[in-house]
Amino acid sequence: MFVYYNHLMRNLILICGFLITACGTASTQNASNNSLDPYITTTASFTSTPNIIIPETPLPTATPLIYTIQAGDTFSELAEQFKISQDDLRAANPDVSPNSMTIGTTLLIPNSSNTTVDASIPTPVPAPVTQTVCHPTADNGLWCFALIQNNTSDLLENVSAQLTLLDENNNVLASQAAFMPLDIISPNSSLPVYVFFPNISTNNVEVQVKLLSAVQLSSNTTRYLPVTLNNTVAQIDWNGLTAQLSGQIFLPAESTAATRVWVAAVAYDKNGRVVGVKRWEGGAIQPGENISFSFAVSSIGGDIDAVEFFVQAKP
Repeated sequence: MFVYYNHLMRNLILICGFLITACGTASTQNASNNSLDPYITTTASFTSTPNIIIPETPLPTATPLIYTIQAGDTFSELAEQFKISQDDLRAANPDVSPNSMTIGTTLLIPNSSNTTVDASIPTPVPAPVTQTVCHPTADNGLWCFALIQNNTSDLLENVSAQLTLLDENNNVLASQAAFMPLDIISPNSSLPVYVFFPNISTNNVEVQVKLLSAVQLSSNTTRYLPVTLNNTVAQIDWNGLTAQLSGQIFLPAESTAATRVWVAAVAYDKNGRVVGVKRWEGGAIQPGENISFSFAVSSIGGDIDAVEFFVQAKP
């Protein structure tokens, strides 16, 4: 499910909006080190017609592994356990702070040597990629997004894509797996996959997208609960680079209890380009109850003009 909030509700209370951003809890401040932080940027590299590779045969690469954080886990030990670098683990999980990992949070483990390559892995369900955009950072990196659309009446689960950067001569500069902020894309909606590329010295790049995984799942599945969002508010700060978000999550009385709920926010500029993504993680909800959420999403590109809300809950 998603909710759309446009620029007309921009918060004009300048100082207050800034202070809300600055006065987060310690865990929020730590998480910001691995989040999409706002900064003044040059012109984004934007592809209105994405360069898409359509897989025609089963993928020869391993699918990403999903790992649930246990008591005592550390970021460095997990990287060593799965034989990947800490940088790759951070890039696959930008919303997870290595210094404050919560038990039960899931991590995406890209290109894990422990994941067996299976020649029978099915070709992903076709899902249109409607835009690709990259935003340069002050430390010579690029945050890249590919907006993937679910134009079916079912859920799309475990959507991931390989994003490859090409220079003007079609030489490969870098390539990484990119993931969504949620496990599912709701029917007739879109969510971006995203990934950070460090040490990219040029902004003149083309993004090539190859869908790695996308599983079609009936909307009547019991794996996800019929949770909804109410009273959502997005207050855009005076500088346009941060939006303070709030609302309520409702679980119908006829549902089973939820043990985990996530809310994702996707920020867009006035041209409809993705400029920021953030995920909020909540705990249990009993049937017939509401819980409130509050968090912020920051732009790594231009001013935020609109915000979309998405939610998922698991039993």
